[in-house]
Amino acid sequence: MKLSGLKISFRSRIVVIVIGVVLAALSLVYTYKLADILRQKEQNDVNLWVAAMERVSREAFGNYLVDPLISHIVSTHNNIPFIITDENLELVMSNRIDEDILEDPERFRHKLNELTEENTPRTVRLMWPSNRSHIIFYGRSDLLTALYYFPYVQWLIIFIFLIFTYIALQSTKQDEQNRVWIGLAKETAHQLGTPISSLLGWTEVLRSMDVDGAALDEMNKDLQHLMKIVERFSKIGSETELSPNSVNEVVGETVMYFRKRVPRNVTLSYNGLAMAPVKANMNVALFEWVVENLMKNSLDAMQGQGELEVHLSSSERSVYIDVSDTGKGIAKSNWKRIFEPGFTTKTRGWGLGLSLARRIVEDYHHGKIAVAKSEVGRGTTIRITLKRIFE
Repeated sequence: MKLSGLKISFRSRIVVIVIGVVLAALSLVYTYKLADILRQKEQNDVNLWVAAMERVSREAFGNYLVDPLISHIVSTHNNIPFIITDENLELVMSNRIDEDILEDPERFRHKLNELTEENTPRTVRLMWPSNRSHIIFYGRSDLLTALYYFPYVQWLIIFIFLIFTYIALQSTKQDEQNRVWIGLAKETAHQLGTPISSLLGWTEVLRSMDVDGAALDEMNKDLQHLMKIVERFSKIGSETELSPNSVNEVVGETVMYFRKRVPRNVTLSYNGLAMAPVKANMNVALFEWVVENLMKNSLDAMQGQGELEVHLSSSERSVYIDVSDTGKGIAKSNWKRIFEPGFTTKTRGWGLGLSLARRIVEDYHHGKIAVAKSEVGRGTTIRITLKRIFE
């Protein structure tokens, strides 16, 4: 039921996004239409203003009394930038044009071309200042300019909105998937706990029946290892607590477990137990999981024979754990891809091991994990880097 609810919720968000995009598109159409209406109105205003100018020039030239309404039309239409020139394109008068442009011939011609592109120039006959034809070049008013660019601003806002919506949806969907996987991991840990505890009890029964003690010890080690796996699964999705630990011993625990479980023709070596202790903040259960994954991948790559070396080294600031094998190697083009979820070169497997290892190292332990070197047919070295601490 919960999964179904998540699916419906995701579809609902898609519907809301579609509705939002449709409304935005309608808003754009309306804005374009409004801009076109305003453009027509402005052209009509210019026509009225030009007619008024002609009327005023005639009446002023004939010493007639200028009609107050006509005078008002001429004086109030001052929100439109314009340039009036004579037939030789010499400046007669202007409005809302920078003086620097008017005084520079090259910039003046450029401005005339710019105004011509915005609106077709009007030719009028003015009695003043001379009884000859004049050309009026005019542009857009501030309001029309703002409205002209407003659709582009809307498109930019919609584009940004879609990007953030896509990111949010991807994040939400990923969070939902993570919650499902976390729930499955915790339920798996819970389900495994009971039979493992029962098996531990049965080993004690077998010990009382004079069964080979060495075999029972190894069985106990495997059961203890299963208990660690259960602990790892139970920690998924929980806050990870780190504490100072000896890297030598934590890595050594995993190496010692594998020592009796590697194929006969594989040589396993580890230098950490023979060197001075180095420490880092770690979650032991999760970090052992990382080392175990790397060693398993190395064993798979060697296919039953070769050399597997776990090498520990350090500097003043860092601790390095190198897991090297003599297996089939990794093509350089895949050095980064092997840590991506789902990427695998195996015929079986989900490609989650190295992805999980990177998440544990980088997100939980604030370290780094990467392919240090690899050559196809000769082997691979993967390096883990942790911050070293001193106590």
